[in-house]
Amino acid sequence: MRSLEEKAFRLLLIAASLAFCWILWPFSGAILWGTVTAILFAPVYRRLLGLLGQRPSLAAFATVLIVIVIVMLPLAALAAALVQEATGLFDMIKSGQLDFGHYFQQVADALPHWAKQLLTRFGVANLAAVQQKLAYGLQQGSQFLAAQVLTIGQSTVQFFIDLGVMVYLLFFLLRDGDRLFDRIKTAIPLRAEQQTALFSKFTAVVRATVKGDILVSMVQGALGGLIFWFLEISAPLLWAVLMAFLSLLPAVGAALVWLPVAVYLLATGAVWKGMVLIAFGALVIGLVDNLLRPALVGKDTKLPDYVVLISTLGGLEMFGLNGFVIGPVVAAIFIAVWQIFTASRTQAHDGGDSP
Repeated sequence: MRSLEEKAFRLLLIAASLAFCWILWPFSGAILWGTVTAILFAPVYRRLLGLLGQRPSLAAFATVLIVIVIVMLPLAALAAALVQEATGLFDMIKSGQLDFGHYFQQVADALPHWAKQLLTRFGVANLAAVQQKLAYGLQQGSQFLAAQVLTIGQSTVQFFIDLGVMVYLLFFLLRDGDRLFDRIKTAIPLRAEQQTALFSKFTAVVRATVKGDILVSMVQGALGGLIFWFLEISAPLLWAVLMAFLSLLPAVGAALVWLPVAVYLLATGAVWKGMVLIAFGALVIGLVDNLLRPALVGKDTKLPDYVVLISTLGGLEMFGLNGFVIGPVVAAIFIAVWQIFTASRTQAHDGGDSP
């Protein structure tokens, strides 16, 4: 009878947990970023806690204000400028001031004979067909944007609700984070050393993902936007944001943006601009990752590049923008769990063999 009661209680526990997760799912993004921000700014909170005479609520409130001032307000200003620049670029495309088919024609005309043969082999030598596809793609894109206008109001309201939930949660995670962490450790049925290894890996990877990946990508995007502005290339802020996002993907990165632009500049006669962009992209933007990432992340928490690439792409596919964090974190937890499991089996095997 006792075994039946335990099984029933475990089923109830699982059902209640799943129902609670289902209720919270609409705010999963806000909860994720509130947790990530709390982990990142926990050292700031602890320092303020000491300076403010061990008053947790006041220290948490001050930390939240710091997050708003140095993170949220600059991001809001950047988003407003980005929307304005993207709107201007879209108007130029729609009016014909930016003709990508014409640019493709200029690059194709400047290519050597062997490169033109290569284009023919891949079926992109028919420039008229390429221009038609580009025009059709732009038309579909404009129709999609027009359809989204109807949902902008609802999306804006949802965004501010999520932002409010995140800030509210951040305050309590900072103030009560240690007690909550102790309760979670008590509830998880793992040995103390396994819990320590697992939670340490989780915290380290969250910090590494944000500090090492997102911060480095922001620096690379900013540098790319700066050189685009210097070379008077249209919409430098928009290209900077695109380079920042692509920089999150190892092995490809910002070169997917600046390299084609450099090729176009060389092909159209702007040789010095193309050479400056290639030199700056290879020597400055490309080296940022090698210089900053080890200092921000360290060697012990760095995942292999192929794991980061696959897990990031998978996270984007499953969770959208939040997948930039969720994907690498899940991959790191997966590796950490198997490392703990392997170490436990090795210790058990060595202990069994010992006299």
